Amino acid sequence: MSQRSFVAMLALASSAPAFAQWEQATGTAGLNMQSLLSRNGFAYAGGATGAYRSADGGASFVPSNTGNDAAGPTRCFATDESYVYTSTSQGVFRSADDGATWIARSVGLPQLLTSGILQADAHLFVVGPSGVFRSDNNGDTWAAAGLAGVDVRCIAAIAGTLFVGTNGSGVYRSADWGATWTASGAGMSATNIRAIHATGSTLFAGGQVGTGVYRSTNLGVSWTLLGGGLPSGSYRGFASDDRLIVAGSFGAGVYYSVDNGDHWRAINAGLADLTIFDLEIHQGHILAATNTRGVFRLPIASLSDLDGDGCVDGLDLGLLLGSWGPCGGCIADLNGDGKVDGGDLGALLAAWGGCG
Repeated sequence: MSQRSFVAMLALASSAPAFAQWEQATGTAGLNMQSLLSRNGFAYAGGATGAYRSADGGASFVPSNTGNDAAGPTRCFATDESYVYTSTSQGVFRSADDGATWIARSVGLPQLLTSGILQADAHLFVVGPSGVFRSDNNGDTWAAAGLAGVDVRCIAAIAGTLFVGTNGSGVYRSADWGATWTASGAGMSATNIRAIHATGSTLFAGGQVGTGVYRSTNLGVSWTLLGGGLPSGSYRGFASDDRLIVAGSFGAGVYYSVDNGDHWRAINAGLADLTIFDLEIHQGHILAATNTRGVFRLPIASLSDLDGDGCVDGLDLGLLLGSWGPCGGCIADLNGDGKVDGGDLGALLAAWGGCG
């Protein structure tokens, strides 16, 4: 490429300031949404009025409550090869037809109020105010799996190790599928953990107001409170893929990181409700479940679409290279570390070709 062409490319890139914004999913306006799932081409959302399903990438949702609890909140989803599961205020429900119909599956649960559900290995786990429960037959029956009487709010797994976040007792982990549990909160000042997320070998956990997001890279042995542009506060949801992790806060919107949580940037343009209960990555979009405005979605490629033309291509590369070096607050600083360098170049190339 000649120098003249390169300069022209930079001029064109810098003259296009229109950036992608969150768009609200139709069918969810004014609704409380608390949970999200991506499975088999469908996106699922759950909240105070039950479960909803999208077949168009999260652009629109329709109710999906035949047999599911629609009178109380659907708080979490899980999936295995055969079924989708909901964790609700009226117990666990299971669907064998991608959410078209549901059947109750709560035999053995001492109370129906549940807070989270997870499929790991050949086991299904559900958590709630009475502790942890496990099913080895796809939810047909449940048995106690530890932490009796502890108010457990969320659950995640890395390989054969389970992790739960509790209301008032911090984090616990189990390496034997719930037979025994060990407190696992070294480095944490938070005791209320509303969201816990595993990506690769890294754990992220959301603490209460006054704390923020914690990270562990040693299976929960120790935790570090993250900064890097991430404000303190309560965090309720996470999502990740091999490009990024996103965190949803209670009142401050959505933040993303492309370097495993070292640095974060806010992505809130167009987001009408900044109280986020869950996040999901689905068909090239980030989905956000909000407290009062339903579900929103944002194209992932737009995070690296520096010129706002809907694609990540040579124009964006030119703009990034033209900003190389110290560059606090500029749009080419994709990882928010105050400079444009190889980390930002890697993030842009990972999104190369993505068109909104």
